Amino acid sequence: MKKVAIQGKIGSYHDMAVHRYFENEDVELICCDTFEDVFEELKKDSNILGAIAIENTIAGSLLHNYNLLRESKMTIIGEHKLRISHSIMCLPEDNWEDIKEVNSHPVALMQCRDFLNRHPQFKCVETDDTAGSAEMIQRENLRGHAAICSKFAAPLYGMKILEEGIETNKHNFTRFLFLCDPWIADDLRNAHRSNKASIVFTLPHEEGSLSPVLSIFSFYKINLTKIQSLPIIGREWEYEFYVDVTYSDYVRYKQALDAIRPLTRDFKILGEYENGKQSI
Repeated sequence: MKKVAIQGKIGSYHDMAVHRYFENEDVELICCDTFEDVFEELKKDSNILGAIAIENTIAGSLLHNYNLLRESKMTIIGEHKLRISHSIMCLPEDNWEDIKEVNSHPVALMQCRDFLNRHPQFKCVETDDTAGSAEMIQRENLRGHAAICSKFAAPLYGMKILEEGIETNKHNFTRFLFLCDPWIADDLRNAHRSNKASIVFTLPHEEGSLSPVLSIFSFYKINLTKIQSLPIIGREWEYEFYVDVTYSDYVRYKQALDAIRPLTRDFKILGEYENGKQSI
């Protein structure tokens, strides 16, 4: 059985991503309040895996998680892209006319802005987790409250779904990364099937320093699927670059990295893995 630490409660989107990624496998979830807690679980036990959201097609990148990933020294072993569809639910005794307050994670509230604008009578209150909002309403018997989360959380917490698919944009996907201690990474991934990598590096604070790096990727026909810059704390106007690449030829990919290393500083491969599936 695999033990996987996630941010959020059972029934959350992290829970769904884990079970889609480890389909047909037994999984024990370790539910954490924060992403920092997820990485603490990984440090405490090298046999525990982690799952973290890293970017959303609407809300963008979760920048803090990039820093946590780099500092943790954990290795990415895989990814999954999950379709995010929100539902609004309440206690079985309540109906539309009873709802006064809506609870959910701030990103979920933002993604349902059009729906919420059509219901100005609802007071929106941010919480730490989508499914956790449903759990809180059920546990504290909060009449007049509704939660926005996945429809799969409703039967887990005895909630009644008022409406499904309330997100504004139906092309709403979140990309989740799966992490582990580097010592066990090779046991959990198929190196022969890897066709994607995540790397991080810094560059000299000089004009045009990024351009030759991108030219090398182009020369070796390595496809950049994402590039994210983050400021380096304490070093004004200097940045870390997080880059995701895909490749069809592993040797050519390694040649590209060998050519890039001398041009960069603090170069690190965060993980080599298989390009993730997308589920609805």
